[in-house]
Amino acid sequence: MTQQHPQKPPPRGGDPWHAYGYIVSGVFLYGFLGWLADRWLGTTFLVAIGILVGAGFGIYMTIARFDALPRRQKEEK
Repeated sequence: MTQQHPQKPPPRGGDPWHAYGYIVSGVFLYGFLGWLADRWLGTTFLVAIGILVGAGFGIYMTIARFDALPRRQKEEK
């Protein structure tokens, strides 16, 4: 009979290019959506708001991906 070893949790951290990719893609995507909204509505400020929102979402996704925020511990029995 073989002995079972408990599985180790995956290491925290990861590739820094993932963080870069999340932030840059968020800026481009939401900046582009803001630009489209500017063109459609005839305004000039939505592209800046889109870029800021995209950067915020990119930072949030980076934090969530790398598990930098402490998770709530499940209630024990």
